Amino acid sequence: MLNFTKVDRINASKRGVMDRIKDFSEVYEVFDASKASEQASRCIGCGDPYCHTKCPLHNIIPAWLKETADNDIEMAFNISNETSPFPEILGRICPHDVLCEGDCTLNDTHGAITIGSIETHITETGFENGLLPKFTKNKIGKKVAIIGSGPAGLSCATFLLRAGIDVEIFERANKTGGLLTYGIPGFKLDKHRIDRRVKFLQEAGAVVTTSCEIGKDKSFAELEKEFDAVFIGIGATKGKMAGIEGETNSSVHLAMDLLTKVQKRQFGEDVEDYIDVTDKRVVVIGGGDTAMDCVRTSVREGAKSIKCLYRRDKANMPGSKKEVENSIEEGVDFVFNVSPKSINDKGVILEITELSVADESGRQRVEIIEGSDYLEETDIVIMALGFDQELPQFIKEQNFELDKWNGIKVDENYQTSKANVYSGGDSVRGADLAVTATLDGREAANSIIESFIK
Repeated sequence: MLNFTKVDRINASKRGVMDRIKDFSEVYEVFDASKASEQASRCIGCGDPYCHTKCPLHNIIPAWLKETADNDIEMAFNISNETSPFPEILGRICPHDVLCEGDCTLNDTHGAITIGSIETHITETGFENGLLPKFTKNKIGKKVAIIGSGPAGLSCATFLLRAGIDVEIFERANKTGGLLTYGIPGFKLDKHRIDRRVKFLQEAGAVVTTSCEIGKDKSFAELEKEFDAVFIGIGATKGKMAGIEGETNSSVHLAMDLLTKVQKRQFGEDVEDYIDVTDKRVVVIGGGDTAMDCVRTSVREGAKSIKCLYRRDKANMPGSKKEVENSIEEGVDFVFNVSPKSINDKGVILEITELSVADESGRQRVEIIEGSDYLEETDIVIMALGFDQELPQFIKEQNFELDKWNGIKVDENYQTSKANVYSGGDSVRGADLAVTATLDGREAANSIIESFIK
């Protein structure tokens, strides 16, 4: 497998800009069999595969790359789906350039293997060929309640069902998927892909209850009484403000409010206080993937102009590089090295920043240039500055042990301070990646399984 000397890295094809900005359909196309095999054949089969190590799920990437190169889609499908509950989803939304592909041995010389695109191809092609995820039909007589149907909850459910444990998923929204459904726009992830995975879980015996908020529609005490264990995967969706004057103005909105309301409208759901950016000047404050989702959503919603304001330079942006490039292609303007000072009826008062010499950690501090204030005129301001954990009433009432950020404390087995109650994902870590929430769901499921078979 030394084809990297003959075959260049090729990314998955994208829909043309003028076509894709008109709708919320996925931008990237799936590799065909020939292209996937060719790209997978570039893998050099490292003895110590950094791609595997850097992947939070420790997916057996070199193995399924080899099987793809050899055109054995069934074996590649089985290997890929063994460690991941939904490879075709994470293959689309993971920041591969800073995870598996970022640590690929070929990254600095010949271009990393296009791992994410091949991962997506494997499962999508497997589905087309009639392959299905595997679940046992042998039940062990235990059942687990799962609060939240985001990546952590769906992952936990998947691995419990594989072990013959019955699950019931409780979701407060009208649809399952959590962040995957309401927080990630359709141009990155078509929602039928989440529905398809939930259907697989239901066919394996999962009960899914939507529009049910624990602590309101059903008590936590009922769950403890009715189930052998509980997994809490409620995420962290409380948006952060900048803490500046004027941010309570009616023109200022949180990122998740914009993304959720746009998605709800696409589902045909009732939406209160819809954020209409049509023909408006929009600025998004922040530099991560959520900020990119907001600017690209604003493009599709018909904003007059869209600017992304970030306090560092382009090289220091925390999100996926491909999302930044997609945003630029779609007409978004980036203003680097600026920090919001206040907001008024005309727009955002910005201060110009510069980066200091790197400290011991290697990170440069942001320093404000005194007297550099200027006005960025705008109609709508979107804050995309990260998220804090929510603290539902049932968490307070049950006296869970929390950390200083209101995250749920867990031990090495993902068990909370309450017996037989587990948690993972953003409700424990704080706002992080979908793949790390997926990892937590899987490992918590393994801990629950071990507790049942002792």
